[in-house]
Amino acid sequence: MRDIIQLLPDAIANQIAAGEVVQRPASVVKELMENAIDAGATSIQLIIKDAGKGIVQVIDDGCGMSETDARMCFERHATSKIRRAEDLFSIKTMGFRGEAMASIASVAQVELKTKRADDELGTCIKIDGSVLKSQESIQAPQGTSIAVKNLFYNIPARRNFLKSNPVEIRHILDEFQRIALAHPEIKFSFVQNEQETYALPPEKLGKRIVDLFGKTYREQLAACEENTSYVSIKGYVGKPEHAKKTRGEQFFFVNDRFIKNAYLNHAVMSAYERLLPDGAFPFYVLFLSIDPAHIDINVHPTKTEIKFEDERSIYAIIQSAVRKTLSIHNLIPSLDFDSNVNFHSPTISTPRQEPHSAYSDSSYKPKPVQDAWKKLYEGLQNNIDAFEQQAPQTQSALFPSAMNEFKTVQSKANDRPELGSSQSNFQSIQILNKFIVLSISSGLLLIDQKRAYQRVLYDQFMENLQRKNGASQQLLFPKVMDINPADQLLLSEITTEINDLGFRLQTDSKGQIEILGVPSEIGDEDGQVLLEGILEQLKHASSDLSAHRAEKIAQTMANRSAVRFHQKRLNEFEINALIEQLFASTNPNSSPNGEAISQVLNEETLIQLLR
Repeated sequence: MRDIIQLLPDAIANQIAAGEVVQRPASVVKELMENAIDAGATSIQLIIKDAGKGIVQVIDDGCGMSETDARMCFERHATSKIRRAEDLFSIKTMGFRGEAMASIASVAQVELKTKRADDELGTCIKIDGSVLKSQESIQAPQGTSIAVKNLFYNIPARRNFLKSNPVEIRHILDEFQRIALAHPEIKFSFVQNEQETYALPPEKLGKRIVDLFGKTYREQLAACEENTSYVSIKGYVGKPEHAKKTRGEQFFFVNDRFIKNAYLNHAVMSAYERLLPDGAFPFYVLFLSIDPAHIDINVHPTKTEIKFEDERSIYAIIQSAVRKTLSIHNLIPSLDFDSNVNFHSPTISTPRQEPHSAYSDSSYKPKPVQDAWKKLYEGLQNNIDAFEQQAPQTQSALFPSAMNEFKTVQSKANDRPELGSSQSNFQSIQILNKFIVLSISSGLLLIDQKRAYQRVLYDQFMENLQRKNGASQQLLFPKVMDINPADQLLLSEITTEINDLGFRLQTDSKGQIEILGVPSEIGDEDGQVLLEGILEQLKHASSDLSAHRAEKIAQTMANRSAVRFHQKRLNEFEINALIEQLFASTNPNSSPNGEAISQVLNEETLIQLLR
């Protein structure tokens, strides 16, 4: 019987290794930029075309390579970072496995130009699918330039699995932001389709954060620092009032390497306990410095997972450091042990006693002038009450919008005169400005007011998106949006849906985005805050949003717009309109978030409550 086990050719072995190392264009960006950092670069330029599918190029001013090293770097397991197994426990460089360049060259067309400071000429190497095409001496500046073209050109199946350009660009931006955060002392630039997206000069960490994520982060940064013999922590955490509804900008770096660790994230979240509302996530950028002997970074080729020798101690130190920071910045309420709580009454203020003088009479207390205006309106409320009692039938004519504010197109309930007219009267009451109790044949129906509005508004926004006819309310003065380049990119992706909802945007001469109009359904809601909420929900999605982003946008709009009805006192007409539109909606039982809107309390349940 013939032998069946064979040694794979290097080209095939490299393509197999590329399956883990090179998953998408963002993987190439990560590997090339980390190599530039290891080369001691002080300036790194990233150039992207066609979301990295066309070209990914990284240019640095690092130490460069000799002719031999330039050829050897494409060999599998060729590295300058380690020499023996013991070196794995003292790694301080970004790369060390010697797989990245070989893997990239096996699935793309690569052109390398490099030159050392002492060399007269540099080296240019061209490789096509692991096959060396040419090698020659050229004139080149000090440093290295690597251009990766036509990624996965020789593996069509892998190329077809890549997502849309906006999604791939967001992944590239994520990698760029992580590396730029880890090395604020290095100059970075990011050019996409011949347009400069980022130009980051060498600076301090706080300024780098603001440059990457926007000026609004300047107000929420709180410095965090803790030094122990085992691990040192430095960085910034966000103030609780600036927490977001999505897990967005949260970064852990260990020895300047970005990592993902749910256990350490829990340490930070536990420090914010009772300071954040449910479902809110704080911002943080934390750097851990630890002896490489106490960690193992050789867990996965992407090197974003790290094993710690004593993870529990690090958890406790991080939790303590964040809590101390929040306390120092007066973000955690403190107790005043010097005050007598038995006599403390913060709701009662004692007027300050003025010293007596020859011109003052201690028995005289002048009446505040501020209350004099109230005399002008004495009796006015009685007149209003009398008017409402004499002419209740005119209210629906005077305020028809109370019943029509949430009209749902194609709603069968709108054709029922007994529900749509002002004469309809549901047997309902409002409780705590949060719930509506409706009397039904089987007992009582308890309705969550806010969730009901979410469902009604969601259906209305979906109708606008489908019909592309959202009504717009023009702003008296255009409002300039202050968003970072990553958010501008995502906003351009959803321009069609934004316009269909009723937003009106334009770009001014400086390239800034101006809001000219907002959907008429959002009431007094800030249009910029609403747009930022939509972007926040979409930009952290893990999959391609092209198929479901309309539903996601409508859901976010409904959630944000329904906030104004939380704990709002409703009149009879508003209650009737809400109930009518809820029963005529696409799903009266569940909110767009999948939460129950109502609960039936039958007679048996009510009896049990009284026992």
